[in-house]
Amino acid sequence: MRALTWQGREDVRVENVPDPAVQDPTDIVVKVTTTGICGSDLHLYSVLGAYIDPGDVLGHEAMGIVEETGPEVRTLSPGDRVVVPFNISCGTCFMCSRGLHSQCETTQVREHGKGAALFGYTKLYGQVPGGQAEYLRVPFGDTLPVKVPSGPPDERFVYLSDVLPTAWQAVEYAGLPPGGSLTVLGLGPIGQMAARIALHRGAGLVIGVDLVDARLERARSLGVHTLDLREVSGDGGLTAAVADLTDGRGSDGVIDAVGMEAHGSTAASLAQKATAMLPDSLARPLMEHLGIDRMGALHAAIDLVRRGGTLSVSGVYGGAVDPMPLLTMFDKQIQVRMGQANVRAWTDAILPLLTDADPLGVEGFATHTVPLEEAPEAYARFQAKEDGMIKTLLVP
Repeated sequence: MRALTWQGREDVRVENVPDPAVQDPTDIVVKVTTTGICGSDLHLYSVLGAYIDPGDVLGHEAMGIVEETGPEVRTLSPGDRVVVPFNISCGTCFMCSRGLHSQCETTQVREHGKGAALFGYTKLYGQVPGGQAEYLRVPFGDTLPVKVPSGPPDERFVYLSDVLPTAWQAVEYAGLPPGGSLTVLGLGPIGQMAARIALHRGAGLVIGVDLVDARLERARSLGVHTLDLREVSGDGGLTAAVADLTDGRGSDGVIDAVGMEAHGSTAASLAQKATAMLPDSLARPLMEHLGIDRMGALHAAIDLVRRGGTLSVSGVYGGAVDPMPLLTMFDKQIQVRMGQANVRAWTDAILPLLTDADPLGVEGFATHTVPLEEAPEAYARFQAKEDGMIKTLLVP
């Protein structure tokens, strides 16, 4: 089959790889009809190469048609249409039964001290072949895939794999009071969708912060009050702007939807790039014990949230020694919630919203849809934030 493979830093290629097959009796094989490029895929593209081998298949946002089922699968049959959550969770263990599917005890990658395995996401998370491919092997056929109806276009449902549950959890974790205020840092796919979800769920004010024109314009068109970081940065400008909109207090909740890619410390940026260029044997211990992220977005979020408010972190961080302003956090009595989305914990609540009324605007959410064969060029454009690219879907 054809699949997008990692070959080196900022080098991904579509190649022929072996077809997946049923390995365990509860497996299914899905013929992928649509798969997405995620912002966290860019971490693999340019930062986390120490944990990837050339030829690894990328991607963790897939849906398609069941091609084959293992002998113990009871709830799915060939021809059924399914969405595949990005974290690989059994659905029945201690953690899954408590809604913590990203910590699934059946698939935890204990070798590296990490939570549930993920599709297409490095040795740290199981080195499981991903979904930017023509076919995908999916474990736990009866409990992991989300069965969806036939008929509506893929874009109605594909975001159940990651974008929708990640954004939903980000809003849930922000703990907004009725009619409360929310600031979203980063208006990429997760930030855009989190803003939509917050408005749908009754937020009184949603403030979106970014520095890319296309992202700001898209959020503004949906009722988000946008702040251009290029215009309000420096001398407490962003903090003052948010305070002005929130009776001087700051937001009830703040979502950091940026993570390690934040604009900020030049030293941290150079350190990330230098580490990515090292041989794996040197890069891994540096990242595991001395790694540092660009912390601009997270530190801004701490400044922007009101006293007693909640910081929700959905952007991915990978540093081991990131400095945190604990004095400020303690003094402001900030609550912090974070982590990989527990996809299967939220899909049942989200699915009823994916109707013809489309209150979250999932149809048309993608700014670009391209053939799988054009994935390398799409990665490069997404990395460069070119061509108004916010969300890209690939069609195998």
